[in-house]
Amino acid sequence: MRTGFEHVTGDVAIVQDADLEYDPGDYPKLVKPILAGEADVVYGSRFLGRKRPEGMIFSSFAANRVLTFISNILTGLNLTDMETCYKVIKTAILKEIKLTSDRFGIEPEITAKLAKKRVKIVELPISYFGRDHATGKKINWKDGLSAIYHIVRFNLRR
Repeated sequence: MRTGFEHVTGDVAIVQDADLEYDPGDYPKLVKPILAGEADVVYGSRFLGRKRPEGMIFSSFAANRVLTFISNILTGLNLTDMETCYKVIKTAILKEIKLTSDRFGIEPEITAKLAKKRVKIVELPISYFGRDHATGKKINWKDGLSAIYHIVRFNLRR
């Protein structure tokens, strides 16, 4: 992601998870608040308007809720899905933040650094087609612990 961000040239950058759990058909809806001047960043939320997304295993759902809760406490934001891999960001803002994380640490890092910049973040519901480990999902409990470390690290760092 960091390499891609270095090469963004348009006014708006869209982060799309590679495994197509997120529907590219949501792009127009996600870009609209930025183009209308209502937001600097849009997070696509798998949880707005539903309890648990179809196809998301319970352990992933619970982990996401805990990670988002911890992130919200430390950032002062009120997100429902900090770990979403569907983010739309004004390129000018993206170019101002220096990202250092790899893997799933990049989600809490982006969120922490955007919160510190006090940008306007809006969440919108998105389509979600969850996968499990049998169909190729690679995330596990170690990634959850790593995310907690990164949430704390990037929110307590000056």
